[in-house]
Amino acid sequence: MNNIVIAGAGTFGTAVAERLSWNNDNHVVLHTIEKDVEKEINERHTNRKYFPTRFLSRRLTATSSFRVFSDADVVMLVIPSKAIVSFSEEIRNNTSSEPLIVNLAKGMSDSGAFITENIPFSRTASMKGPSFAIETINGYPTSFTFGGRKEDYTYFKNRILPDTQFSLDYSPDVRAVELMSILKNMYAIAIGIVSGKFNSPNVDFLVYTKAVNEMRALLDIFGCSPDTIFRYCGIGDLGLTALNDLSRNRTLGMLIGKGFGFDPESKSSTVVEGLRTVKLIGDITREKGCADDFPLVQALYRLIYENDSLNNYTLSVLG
Repeated sequence: MNNIVIAGAGTFGTAVAERLSWNNDNHVVLHTIEKDVEKEINERHTNRKYFPTRFLSRRLTATSSFRVFSDADVVMLVIPSKAIVSFSEEIRNNTSSEPLIVNLAKGMSDSGAFITENIPFSRTASMKGPSFAIETINGYPTSFTFGGRKEDYTYFKNRILPDTQFSLDYSPDVRAVELMSILKNMYAIAIGIVSGKFNSPNVDFLVYTKAVNEMRALLDIFGCSPDTIFRYCGIGDLGLTALNDLSRNRTLGMLIGKGFGFDPESKSSTVVEGLRTVKLIGDITREKGCADDFPLVQALYRLIYENDSLNNYTLSVLG
C-alpha cells in the first residue's frame, strides 16, 4: 500500500483525498487541526463544513495526530502557504524517514521565498494546475504539473495516480511551477477588473494575452524556465482562475471593476494570496528597474496600494 497523508481537510485537501482513495493501492488519511471535522469524517464519512451535500469514500479516515506522518510514503501539503514551513518542521520532528513531500498550496512564504525551498526534507515537489475543488471531488478529469525530480514524478504518476482520473505533465523546474501558481492569482484579479467594468470577451483576452507575456517574462527574471508557461500550471491554471466565475480572485477583480470597495490588508483567505502577490511582484519589478516592462503589475499596484483611480488602471492595461 501507498501510505498517503493529506495535510489539510479543507475543500481542496478533501477533494484530493477523495480522488486518491479511488486507487485501491492507496491508503489515504486526512490530517486536520479541526476536531469536529476529524470526528465527522471518521463517523459519518462526510465533511459538511466544506462539502455540505457530499458523502466521502469509506476508505478515507482523518486524524489530528502528528504520529500519522511517521510511516507516510507521500505527504501532500494543502494548508495555507504561510503555515507550510512551520508545519513541515513539525512533520520533520515526527518522522525519521524521507517521504515525498508534495506542495499543493499556492503562494509564497511570509519572507517572499519559494515554499519548497524551505521545507526540511530532501524529496520535495510542487503540484499545480487548473483544478477547482468542486469539480475535483465530483470526479471530472483534472490536470496538474508535477515539478520535481523525474524519478519522483514517475513514481507518483505510476503508483499513486492510477484510477484517479488525474493527469500530469512534468517540469524539472520546481521554482517555475511554484511561481506560476503565485502569479496566476494576481493576473486573475487584473483580468477580473476589466471583466467587471466591460463584460467583453474582446477585452478579457486582450488583457489575458498581456498577462501570459508578463508571466513568461517574470519566469526569466526569477531564473526559471520560460517554457513552463505552456504547462498545465501556466496557461492552464491562469485560464481557469482568470476567466471562470468560480474563481475567488477573479471575483474580487470583478467587484473592483464594478466599483465596490475593498481592503488590501484583509486577512481573509479568500483574497489574500492575490493581493500579497501584487505587493511582492510590484516591489520586485520596481527594485530591479524593469517596472515599465510589466504594465499590468504596476497598474494593479497603483490601484490597490497607491489609491490610483479605476479609470487610470483601465487606460494603463488597455493602452
